[in-house]
Formats: sequence, C-alpha cells, structure tokens
Amino acid sequence: MIGVFDSGIGGLTLLHEIIRQLPNEQYCYYADTENVPYSTKSEEQIKEFVERAVNYFLQRNVKAIVLACNTATNVCVEDLRSRLNIPIIAIQPAVKVAVDNDTVEFNSQRKNILVCATPITLRSARFQRLVDSLNADGIVERMALPELVKLAEKEEFGKEAELYIEQTLAQIDIKSFGSIVLGCTHFTYFEPIFYQLAPQLSIFDGNEGTARHLKNILGKLNLLAQKGEKPFSVEYIESGKPTKNLARFERYIARIEQLT
Repeated sequence: MIGVFDSGIGGLTLLHEIIRQLPNEQYCYYADTENVPYSTKSEEQIKEFVERAVNYFLQRNVKAIVLACNTATNVCVEDLRSRLNIPIIAIQPAVKVAVDNDTVEFNSQRKNILVCATPITLRSARFQRLVDSLNADGIVERMALPELVKLAEKEEFGKEAELYIEQTLAQIDIKSFGSIVLGCTHFTYFEPIFYQLAPQLSIFDGNEGTARHLKNILGKLNLLAQKGEKPFSVEYIESGKPTKNLARFERYIARIEQLT
C-alpha cells in the first residue's frame, strides 16, 4: 500500500496521476480536513499534523509515503527522510520543467516564470534552493494565492474563483511571462481559469514528475506491485478516520478527470 497525504483534497490531483502511472497498487489517501488550510498554521502545528498522518500510515504498514502538500513538504520532508526507513516522496513546484520549457520554446531567451503557491512554500528555504539550483532567481516571480485552497475546499470553481485569480494576475504584467507554475496541488483544479485568463502561457504542475519519481524509486527497490498481485483499491481517510463523505471525494475526482 502507498500512503498519499495532503492537507485536504488538493492531493487528489496528484493521486490521479500516480494511479495513471501505477495502476496495480493499493492506495490510502489521507486528507487532513480538520486542519485545512495549512497556509494559516504555524510550522510547529504543521509538523504535528503531518506526524499524525505519518503515524497512521506506519500503522497501516505502507511501503512509501507521498507528501502531496507543498506546504507540508517545505516544513517536514527533511526531518521525515532522516527518521524513516521507507521512501518519502515529496511534491515540489515544477520550476525546472518551466525553465526547460523556456529554453526550448524561446530559444534560450528566458522569459519570466510565475510561481503560484502558498506563502509558506514561496518563502521557504527549500524553494529558494530550488530556484538557485536552476540559476532562475532573476526570472522567477512569486505569487501567493492562499484563497485558492479555501475555494477548492468549498468546491467553488466558478465566478468567485475566476474573479480572485483575475484580480491577482492584474497586479503583474502577464505579457512578460512565458509560463505559470501551479505550486500547490489545490491549484490544479483551477487550471482552466488560468488558461482562460492567460491563454498564451504554458502551465505546469508537479504531479506528473512526482508520480514518475515515485515509480522510479519503487522500481529501484523492487517494490512495484505486479498486475494481478493484489486488487487495485483506494481508501479515503479524513484526519485519521475513514471518510463519511465518499461522494465529496468522487465529485473532485470527476472534476480532475474532466481536466485530463
């Protein structure tokens, strides 16, 4: 079994991609819906919330844990990897993909990259190290969109979300950018709105790369489930307890499938 953790329903966008690449596995999706959004919490609180989820996964004897929450990744991933003897796969903003795309699409004349994420992610040392490693500090602009997490959790994907994104993008010269990086798994739900407001830009998230990394790591460790070995399954857990609202998860999954 593979454990996938998120502060709420954002990680379902990553889970969908993981299942596409690894269709023979069994999954446990843990949404910490009692404490979402993490963007308003302190780092100590986030560490406590993540520790509860990790302990739950360990009790379930998972073979790997996926942090589908960029905020949790920035606060907790190094500590978890230093203590646990199972793979900890962590999503991060797809800045490298955007930089590589700039090089190809614009003939090495790099255009600016807009990274949209939560405040904790954008101000973290981990994110800065990522930008520095790509020599991209001069072309990466950060934009915090904390309200998108709340809107996603409310299943508000219409006018309210469109107005919020439109007003935020209006604060910058969007024509100077070549791409947008959605640095929070919640933000993927709003991809159609970003395309509508900035159709000339390429849009990237970290889901495909994270799923591919998980597949590679499990393959190297000979931990990949083989076809027919066990029946495919997904369990949905909310803050340590089986969900009582499966229909809600199914609505989000249906929206994700419309995006692909």
